[in-house]
Amino acid sequence: MSVDNFQFHAAGWSSPYTGGYAVTPSDLDPLTPTPRALWVGGTGAVSLITTGGQNVTYAAVPAGTELPVRATRVLLTGTTATSIVALY
Repeated sequence: MSVDNFQFHAAGWSSPYTGGYAVTPSDLDPLTPTPRALWVGGTGAVSLITTGGQNVTYAAVPAGTELPVRATRVLLTGTTATSIVALY
């Protein structure tokens, strides 16, 4: 069994992520839980809606890029990147 010596410490922006899940871009389905960042495994554009409600498109994102953005959705419309992982 693993021991987590930091389980009672508050997470900050510089803290490691505690989980992640594969993202299926959708114009309707929200990301749950809301991630702290997105990892993009395959080159392309990532279109998303931020937690502040803005529609943002990151164009020409290289493979292996971590986007430090809190998103409520990764949109199907406008997203061409692949292998996106939500990190929280």
